[in-house]
Amino acid sequence: MEKKQMRLYIKKKLSTLEKTEYEQRCHRITQLLYALPEWRQSNVVALTVSAPFEVDTWSIIRHAWMNGKKVCVPKCVPLTKEMQFYLLSDFQELEKVYAGIYEPIIDKTSAISCECIDFMIVPGLLFNKNGYRIGFGGGYYDRFLPDFTGYTVSLAFSFQLSDDIPVEVHDLPVQKIVTDEFVIKCLT
Repeated sequence: MEKKQMRLYIKKKLSTLEKTEYEQRCHRITQLLYALPEWRQSNVVALTVSAPFEVDTWSIIRHAWMNGKKVCVPKCVPLTKEMQFYLLSDFQELEKVYAGIYEPIIDKTSAISCECIDFMIVPGLLFNKNGYRIGFGGGYYDRFLPDFTGYTVSLAFSFQLSDDIPVEVHDLPVQKIVTDEFVIKCLT
């Protein structure tokens, strides 16, 4: 299967998860995430605001705030395929943009430099055990990650793991994948 077909297949599978199973799997993922030493030691966490079918990051944002962490979320620039992260202190600082994605309202938030972020949750649809992923097809993280020096983690339901992920020259693996069953320390 090529990437486009793989994306469609996993999105369909994600959309059929029953609410109770989805909530339980998300809960197990967050418990494993919060136990990571890299998470506990982090001060500034970067992540995307999840769509309904993705692992829930709204609860992770709330948890981070309650534990004194700074949270930043990306604003994508479709013209250049680049993204800039902005500090988020309130959900009302978000707006719904293309494809129903929530991004920061620039006038209500402050940009943060890449060097200030020490922990990043990298989104994706499919992952292999070496930390490579198939994202949503925009290439934003592929452009951002080469300059990022903090810790990288992806969150996934266990059925989002696959050995058949095509890896390209520009792809960079994450350091760990947290699933609802276990944590994978990736080969990096």
